[in-house]
Amino acid sequence: MAFFENIQLAVESLFMNKMRSILTMLGIIIGVGSVIAINTVGTSLTNSVSSSMSSLGANSITVSLTQKSESSEDEDSTEDSGSDVKLSMFASSTPDDSDLITDEMLAEYSAAFSDSIAYIVLTRSVGSGTVINADDSSETTAATVTGVDDDYADSQEITMLSGRFIDNDRDLQRRVCVVSDVFVEDALGISATDAVGQKITITISDSPYIFYIEGVYEYEEDTSSSLLSSSSDTVTDMYIPLETARALTGDSAGWQSFTVIPNYSVDTTAFMNTTGDYFASYYTQNDTWTCEASSIESMLETLTSMLNTIQYAIAAIAAISLLVGGIGVMNIMLVSITERTKEIGTRKALGATNGSIRLQFITESVVICLIGGLIGIVIGVVLGAVISNLIGFSASPSVAAIILSTGFSMLVGVIFGYTPANKAAKLDPIEALRYE
Repeated sequence: MAFFENIQLAVESLFMNKMRSILTMLGIIIGVGSVIAINTVGTSLTNSVSSSMSSLGANSITVSLTQKSESSEDEDSTEDSGSDVKLSMFASSTPDDSDLITDEMLAEYSAAFSDSIAYIVLTRSVGSGTVINADDSSETTAATVTGVDDDYADSQEITMLSGRFIDNDRDLQRRVCVVSDVFVEDALGISATDAVGQKITITISDSPYIFYIEGVYEYEEDTSSSLLSSSSDTVTDMYIPLETARALTGDSAGWQSFTVIPNYSVDTTAFMNTTGDYFASYYTQNDTWTCEASSIESMLETLTSMLNTIQYAIAAIAAISLLVGGIGVMNIMLVSITERTKEIGTRKALGATNGSIRLQFITESVVICLIGGLIGIVIGVVLGAVISNLIGFSASPSVAAIILSTGFSMLVGVIFGYTPANKAAKLDPIEALRYE
């Protein structure tokens, strides 16, 4: 019962000195609000990045040729080359035709792990190209030209609006392409249905090439970059047959990299390591090159960890204002004790114990910090949501940060309220009654 009476007394004390109470709470409000806002924006950013990377295929595995460092040549030949080879990220040389991953290697890999593999995706980059717009010869529409295999559309969940996707068996080295509805609208000014069969001239590296559109797919806008560019500036992908891409680039028949999409039931990390070791085994006798496997999932985990670390560091700096607010609470409580010295003396004369006096003032301190913390939470959530929406992310308030901030504000009340409360409890009742 005494506990609720202390809360009632604390609330009455706050209303008796409204302006002083608000100014006392200000440090707590700013501290809690800053922490909540920072965590809301940080969580929103992390979720948006995770969503964007997941849409690229979080379970996809990329296998690529990587140059061995010179130090790896001196290592014990009995060691596992798949795990002990030191790799150089910035290799300046290019692999010879004999170093490339061959179709035979891919066929053997596919047969060995057929139960684990959903797709093996092969692509060949050609470069960026531009098409002169049909309705305005002074304007051009850009596209990224890429040679793809038959599984690309399914693995990337591409939605076709008209025509068909690339079929390498039928298309071979034909000059056919699949473009987006955005590209068709900007470059040709016609609908997706009318675009099939149309001829376009695209300039790649200052050389013009004629292609015929055999399919139009639905472009899905990346929301994370929607604020940075208008629809007219959007550069979409143009897909062509693999052999056509190889003829344009003059590349060899082998591959420097490819992508594996494992089945959903497969552990991506474990299968990534297995895949890396499998292809590295082909290069045990190669002194210059080896194979390395990586996944978006592993990169996503690293990136999320980095973003969380930055978020927590900034939040910790913002939380310093809570300590400043706590000092303000202590100062006001000391002033309050001085003003209420006679009241304390009267209570002690009537039999109040030191513990009850101490509890009363600690309760007042906690109530001040708790009310300030709740106001700060509301301001922090609203401010975080506004900032998140302004920069194009969906607001995701951190429940953990809200609970932690509430608990921390109460802890500040206890810590910074104890010294004034202890001072009040130790007052001599006779001296207190004489105080003017």
